[in-house]
Order: sequence, then C-alpha cells, then structure tokens
Amino acid sequence: MDTKAIDTLFTSETLQQLFPKERANDFFEALFGDASEGAYDIELVYGGSNEQRLIMELHLHERPGCCLACNLTQGLPQVFSRHPIINVSGIVADVDKLLGASTTCKEWSLGYTEQRSKELHVIPINITLI
Repeated sequence: MDTKAIDTLFTSETLQQLFPKERANDFFEALFGDASEGAYDIELVYGGSNEQRLIMELHLHERPGCCLACNLTQGLPQVFSRHPIINVSGIVADVDKLLGASTTCKEWSLGYTEQRSKELHVIPINITLI
C-alpha cells in the first residue's frame, strides 16, 4: 500500500475509534481508583508513514489545573507498552486490519517521550511494515 493511501485511512473519526477518549479515564481509574486524579488526556494521532514504517503518536494533553511534568511522562513508554487498558498491541493489531492484505504490521515499539510544549508530551508508536 502506498503512503498516500495509508494517509487517507487515519481520519480523526478512525483514530477515535482506535483509541476512544474515555480510555484515559479508564487508565487513571485503574491506576489511582479515581479518573479525576489523572494529569492528562490521551489522544491517538497519525504521525506519518513511508514504505518501511508507520508512526502513530499518543498525545498527552495537560488537563486544566494539572501539571504535565516531565517526571510524570518519561517512564510512560515502558508502562504503556504493557498496560492492558492502553493496549498498544491492540492498537497495532487494529491498524494492521485497516491496512488490509497488501501491507502488514511486522513489529512495534514505543519511542521516548517528547515534550513538544508544557501542555503537550508525545509518545511515538513506531510500527515496522512489510
């Protein structure tokens, strides 16, 4: 599948189906016992692709009145990679289904947390395509 075709797959509606906004609250409910204790909301964003790789991004948006400190987000790739509510492997499996038979997700890994602004930190999901 060419990159232009891949680009058209990941509309905002599709991304919200792959990672509903409520999942952040479910994560904090499991972690703290109260969803309102979470410092950020999580959004799945399409980051681009080429013939060998597709990038999805988990955008962590600071919640009003909260602080999205670097020390809160630096260890998240390790946590998110295995947490059943975040379910990165499930996201990648769903992406694989969307790609169809012509392209397959071979493996994935989470990159390091990137601080793009005080209010936005990003964790890339790097997906190898075959």
